[in-house]
Amino acid sequence: MSYQIEPIGIIRSPYKEKFAVPRQPGLVPSARSEIVLQGEANALEAVRGLEQFSHLWLLFLFDQNLEAGWRPTVRPPRLGGNERIGVFASRATFRPNGIGMSAVEFKGIRQDGKDIVIELGGVDLVDGTPIIDIKPYIPYSDSLPLATGGFADEEPDTLSVTFTARAESQLTGKQLARQRAVIEEVLAQDPRPAYKKGKPDSKEYGVHLFNYNVKFTVDDEKVTVTALDKPVANRKD
Repeated sequence: MSYQIEPIGIIRSPYKEKFAVPRQPGLVPSARSEIVLQGEANALEAVRGLEQFSHLWLLFLFDQNLEAGWRPTVRPPRLGGNERIGVFASRATFRPNGIGMSAVEFKGIRQDGKDIVIELGGVDLVDGTPIIDIKPYIPYSDSLPLATGGFADEEPDTLSVTFTARAESQLTGKQLARQRAVIEEVLAQDPRPAYKKGKPDSKEYGVHLFNYNVKFTVDDEKVTVTALDKPVANRKD
């Protein structure tokens, strides 16, 4: 049997590409995102009562990976990118049906013209990701204090982040403080490939966040933001 799933909405987030997206929700708490509902789901009746909950489960599609198919084994970054485990023992994006899930903070609902918009805290989703379902997070059943997390039992280590004078001068706009905080929290996670970590690295990297192409280097345990330039297409930040 086959089933057809239609997205009920689209994510708007600061992350304009897969590189540097947090590997789990909540790791970049300063980031703000939103779901723009669409189709028949774009109705106030569909979100009635949602304000009673502090967090939501989002089910979404790894739409940028669907054409690549799936892999029975993967190399999780938390294991250094070298050890293979089964895809079902991971949260890898290359899955049989390309479906992901995230528990995220609910911030509110607003109506933007004809669109119903659900405002969220820090998510781990690329801008434009299709949302296929939304469910309330229920603490008494969804929170399991005695659960164990295997190879990902502890939060990842973070790096310190500094800005050069040039990068500081390029931070502009009304969202200055929030954008700086998001950039710091994203880069503190060290988004480089796992095999690069703990090794000398002279490369300058770039990642699209908000309407910036954020350039940075990593030396030892410190990230240096060298420039924020070459504006890219910006959606609602």
